[in-house]
Amino acid sequence: MPSATPELISPRSPRVSAARRLARRNFRGKERLFLAEGPQAVREAAGHDGTLVELFATVEAAERYADIVGEARDAGARVHLASEDVIADISTTVTPQGLVGICRFLDTPFEEILAARPQLVAVLANVRDPGNAGTVLRCADAAGAEAVVLTDASVDLYNPKAVRASVGSLFHLPVAVGVPVEEAVDGLKKAGVRILAADGAGTDDLDAELDQGTMGGPTAWVFGNEAWGLPEETRALADAVVRVPIHGKAESLNLATAAAVCLYASARAQRAPGGCRSVTLNQ
Repeated sequence: MPSATPELISPRSPRVSAARRLARRNFRGKERLFLAEGPQAVREAAGHDGTLVELFATVEAAERYADIVGEARDAGARVHLASEDVIADISTTVTPQGLVGICRFLDTPFEEILAARPQLVAVLANVRDPGNAGTVLRCADAAGAEAVVLTDASVDLYNPKAVRASVGSLFHLPVAVGVPVEEAVDGLKKAGVRILAADGAGTDDLDAELDQGTMGGPTAWVFGNEAWGLPEETRALADAVVRVPIHGKAESLNLATAAAVCLYASARAQRAPGGCRSVTLNQ
């Protein structure tokens, strides 16, 4: 049972100041550390070998989530009991949940992703909104993708909003960052992966692709910027430019929703008879 008195009660503490600076991208890059807030993210970080460095917890949160605090200690993280004011000072959320972890960067070199021969990949090209990036990462994880690639023009993977939006999926699958889109497409093609560009004005229809049985092989979906989609030069790199059909009166789908539809379509096709993940082929 933790002490009733927090050891860190001042936002001016050097440990608190160092943690607070990680809300800024330049400090994250310099230290190669980022913040993970809330019980779900902290639990996932503690279970990811060597990732969780420190944990700040209010007395109440340490009691409520004693199992997570124990996992953090078992993982070798330094655990600090902190006042609610300190947690609020470190946190980037309006209503902190009492747990804030400091984690080591965990992005994966793009070459390692290619060497693993992925079957399903999400490529985020010029995606600038951290909430969208984190949500697409979560969708990719849920659909069983082996990797996510953020191009050099996309948002910082470790932006606190992106980390929160991933809801722990950041710790589940390899993510490469800072890869030029041309390099990403070229490398994936050489690894035998078909490149599909998701675009509302695409010449190919997702339903038609499924009906024609062309989506059962290794696939990478390229998703573009929230406002202007994919530029022509990026679309030209793809093997096909695919649109999600709109059967109702909606003007369009937002990025994360379209990504979920596309990734799950591929996941289903790959698991169908004859797909690259079919039971017959994997025996």
